[in-house]
Amino acid sequence: MTAIKSDSEAIFDKNLPRCKWCNLKNPKYVAYHDNEWGIFSEKSTDDKYLFEMLTLESFQTGLSWECVLNKREDFRSVYDGFDLEKVSGYGEEKIAELLENPKIIRNRLKVKASISNARIFRTICLEYGSFFNFIKKFLDEYLCKNAVSENEATKNAEDVEKKSALSGMKIIHETGRSTNGLSDAISAELKKRGMKFMGSTIVYSFLQAIGVIFSHDEECFLFRG
Repeated sequence: MTAIKSDSEAIFDKNLPRCKWCNLKNPKYVAYHDNEWGIFSEKSTDDKYLFEMLTLESFQTGLSWECVLNKREDFRSVYDGFDLEKVSGYGEEKIAELLENPKIIRNRLKVKASISNARIFRTICLEYGSFFNFIKKFLDEYLCKNAVSENEATKNAEDVEKKSALSGMKIIHETGRSTNGLSDAISAELKKRGMKFMGSTIVYSFLQAIGVIFSHDEECFLFRG
């Protein structure tokens, strides 16, 4: 049986033009750029995936995303696969365990925030039916308020014919920004509800990661004008 190569062993075409931030010396980072970042798909509506990405983004505060991404598998392992119910139930014993683990980012404030944020995330899911519905509410309001045209917001959903939930989903195309009105609004609401490490820049990065904001550089082979 052929062994499956890990991200660090994966072979990729270094000659393909990519976004300027993509470190070609880090195969894991390249794989993330090529296969996940900015791609709106069915998983972009999945609460487990959204919880994972939002939590990882919160740990990015003051650090690079590459640093966090390099520790992603370790985070998944110690955070019980980002099981929302389990993380929401973490107590002091688990916090101590996390802070003693050298494989993750051991910032006490961020670790404690990740747990309280999980509880708020769960409340939002119960209130809106899903966290994606919460995001979409703000997205629809933003698009309506700013009268975004079809040239600026595109129906860029994978399997759109198969997944009616994604049908007609509009996303934002923009580059060269770190915040916008949408990230400002979502950030303000999350912080109002008590979430920490959820500034507009972090929320904007989260929206880019899950494909709600498409920001591949014009020179990147993944760019769609």
